[in-house]
Parts: sequence; C-alpha cells; structure tokens
Amino acid sequence: MPAITLNNITKTYNKKTVLAVDDVSFSVEKGEIFGLIGPDGAGKSSIFRMLTTLLLPDTGSATVGGFDVVKDFKAIRGILGYMPGRFSLYQDLTVEENLHFFAMVFNTSIEENYNLIKDIYIQIEPFKDRRAGKLSGGMKQKLALCCALIHKPEVLFLDEPTTGVDVVSRREFWDMLKRLKEQGITILVSTSYMDEATLCDRIGLILNGKVLSIASPEDTIKAYPEQLHAVKSDSIYHLLLDLRAYPGTINCYTFGEYLHLSINTNEQEVRKYLQDKGHTNIEFKAIKPTVEDCFIRLLKQQNERNSNKDK
Repeated sequence: MPAITLNNITKTYNKKTVLAVDDVSFSVEKGEIFGLIGPDGAGKSSIFRMLTTLLLPDTGSATVGGFDVVKDFKAIRGILGYMPGRFSLYQDLTVEENLHFFAMVFNTSIEENYNLIKDIYIQIEPFKDRRAGKLSGGMKQKLALCCALIHKPEVLFLDEPTTGVDVVSRREFWDMLKRLKEQGITILVSTSYMDEATLCDRIGLILNGKVLSIASPEDTIKAYPEQLHAVKSDSIYHLLLDLRAYPGTINCYTFGEYLHLSINTNEQEVRKYLQDKGHTNIEFKAIKPTVEDCFIRLLKQQNERNSNKDK
C-alpha cells in the first residue's frame, strides 16, 4: 500500500469561486522522496494542508499511512511530521526548549529519538540556548526539521522548506533528506526551485491546481520530444522577437544569457534567417533539456488547450 494516496481531490476558496486544487490524483510509495514542483499559487500548499488534516477537501478522498484524511485525522497526526513554508516554531523559546516542547506534545523525548535527528541537531547544538527567533534562516530550517522529526514520523511533509535559504543551506538540507530516506521515512516535499526536482525520486509538475505530469526527473526530461537549442547573438531582445516570429519555431524563451529554442526545421535554415535579419555573433548549440524546460513546454500546451476551449 502506498504511503500517500490522493483520488480526484479538489479544493476551492472564496465561496467556490477560486479553484485551488483541480481533480488531483497521485500516490507516493513508502520510502520515496516525491516532489511537487511548481510556482507560487500552483496549489502545492493546499494539497499539503489537506493531507496533514488542516483543511477538508471539497471532493475526492486521500489517505496517509492507510488512514483517511477526514475520518482518521487523529491517527494521521500521530504518524506525520509537518514543516510548513513559514517558520512556525516559538520564537521566544530557545532551540532546546522548542525541541523539548514538541517531543512532549507527542509523548516522547529528545533522548528516545536522538539518533533520528543527531546529524541535523549537532549543527545547531552550539546555539541550543539561543532564542529561535534570533537564528539565521538556515539554522531555523534545521531546527524546524528536528521538531518535525522528534516523534519519529512515518511520513514527512515539507512545504517549500528551502524558500529564502542560501544555496549552501539548500544543498545541506537535501543531503539531510537523503539520509532520512535511508531510514525508511517517506518524504513529500514541495518547491518552486526547478533544480531541486532532480533530487527527488519522482516529481509531479503542478500549475493552477492541476498536475501536468508525474514521472522520475530522468523520464520527465526524456519525454521532451524535440531537440532543444541554446541561442544568443549581439542583440538578445531582437533575437527573441525574430525567433518567435520565425515560422519554424515551436517554442522560444529566455533562459539566463541564452534563448532556449525548439524548432521543426534545421539549424542552417534558422541561421540564414537570423543573418538575413541582421544578427551578428550568432551562437547556436544543441543542449539537453532541464526539468524547467519540460515545465515550460507543458505550460504552453495547457495554455493552448485553454485557449481552444474558450473559442
């Protein structure tokens, strides 16, 4: 049995005028790191709040650890750990006091499950007498993770845990998640950072409350159907306008200092077209797609479908 299941879950707000989660179904296997990847407002937090029994779904059903999120909410709260996007611990309590408090809530102790948090806690132990509100962003993140783990949960929910955290702390955090997975903990994590998608076993790309695809990061990238190119010239702005106007262009968008371009013609024809348009110092090379490229392509497809429905 999967650790988490969602069956046709929907959630609306503002007297059902805003559709936040649109008929979402997926499952997370035991011991898996599953990532919900999408921008702010995509519906990730609403899904997390329903799975952690903080919100009721409008329609559909969901289970965590085999328990129904509506009927068995008390049982679910005993087997999950939840780390919300915003730091939600007691800022006036010290690091050690916060940890003792959350252990007491779950009728356990730091000593009983210390082996589970040891690798994380030793990094903040020198600051155990410091108030939580005075910690740096990375230290707050580690403390929140310790508090979410102190009762040895079966399933760990991490809602955008690395938002606003520096690159080094983000990398350390994902190293910690890999070690937790080795201990058999199922992890559902949401993020708007596309580079973190490759660190998950499977990912669900989500936009406007709807899951666009579910696969491993590798299979998501393999599903990209066209050859992708990175292109730049002396005038990136005019290059973007001209390539979007080119009849053979499937998709074209900015990506760092380059444009990412997919076409249904060949490179020589595109180069000639750009030279005729007056572009100089043209750089044109084939590249491997990223998860972000796949997401942008799926976004374009969804927008086209929506446009066709409106006609």
